[in-house]
Amino acid sequence: MSPRPPTPAAGRISRRTLLKATTATAGALATAVAFAELETPAEAAASFVKGVDISWAPQMEARGYSWKNAGGQTQDLLTILKGYGITAVRLRTFVNPSNDPANGHCGINEVAAFAKRVKAAGMSIMLDYMFGDTWNSVGVQNPPAAWRNMSYSQMRTAMGTYVNQTMTVMRNNDVLPTWVQIGNEINSGICRPVGGVSNGAQMTGLLNAAYDQVKAVSPNSTVCIHLAQPQKYDVMTTFFSRFAANGGKWDMSVFSSYGSADLAAGIVGNMKRISDAYGKPFLQSEFGGRVDRASSTQAALVAYIKALKANGGQGIFYWEPECMSPFTGYNMGAWDSSSKRPTAIMNGFTQA
Repeated sequence: MSPRPPTPAAGRISRRTLLKATTATAGALATAVAFAELETPAEAAASFVKGVDISWAPQMEARGYSWKNAGGQTQDLLTILKGYGITAVRLRTFVNPSNDPANGHCGINEVAAFAKRVKAAGMSIMLDYMFGDTWNSVGVQNPPAAWRNMSYSQMRTAMGTYVNQTMTVMRNNDVLPTWVQIGNEINSGICRPVGGVSNGAQMTGLLNAAYDQVKAVSPNSTVCIHLAQPQKYDVMTTFFSRFAANGGKWDMSVFSSYGSADLAAGIVGNMKRISDAYGKPFLQSEFGGRVDRASSTQAALVAYIKALKANGGQGIFYWEPECMSPFTGYNMGAWDSSSKRPTAIMNGFTQA
């Protein structure tokens, strides 16, 4: 609908092009100079973010879990991850979570404490607001219990207050996030039914309240809208068209996809299409695959990284690679539960 602006995903310029522009009009030169600030393809490849969501790690550690590196030595998890080129960590936060080790915790004070370790390890932070007391995802978008009976105006105020307070906790701990997801896989809206996608104005009002308060505390944080299953292009366009039509504010589009290697090119192509349509950069904030099919998951990880780089995507995050049983029955981590060593999946990060 709108013309494509010069984003890192869409408009790079070579030094040769810039030099040629010096013989053009002043307007062309000004444009070339502006574009020259963008990354070259080589620079973009070098800055591609390889990340992980390891929000379970503190609770696993509290219950005696540890991780070994590929050589079999027990080592700090963050140190092992850095060895695979991981440069960023995504951490989720719940509003009023329970003490359930796998389905609760992740209150903002716990998140800030772990984020200090992440920062000390030299890694960037992505903060993932669930806007619930436990999981919200593509099929579930329940508000926190304390907000459940609120009107739209009350909920919008509560949203802004909550985001301001939690971002302030991050700032006070000197761990302001590079990226902030305002909602998790919000294809159907946020805090439903009040902010459901069928009510685009209220959905947008809630998300804009979150956006404004992120920026009030941390102007340099990149605020992300996160949708799942980008292979469903009509669902993507339904959300973004309603969000944009109601004045939605966001800096980056981010996506979840767990598809196989043969689907990666098409799925990433859809990410690029939707991002280009609204002039936003994009990355893949969730990927994963079955740990008992490590070779195919490794191949899929390589395929997604290659497709993202080819399409200007800015990075990829693996969802909970550190998980092991019996802490959780989730079978899409990247560590072997018996040996406590990383599987071949993690090698995918170094092969693309």
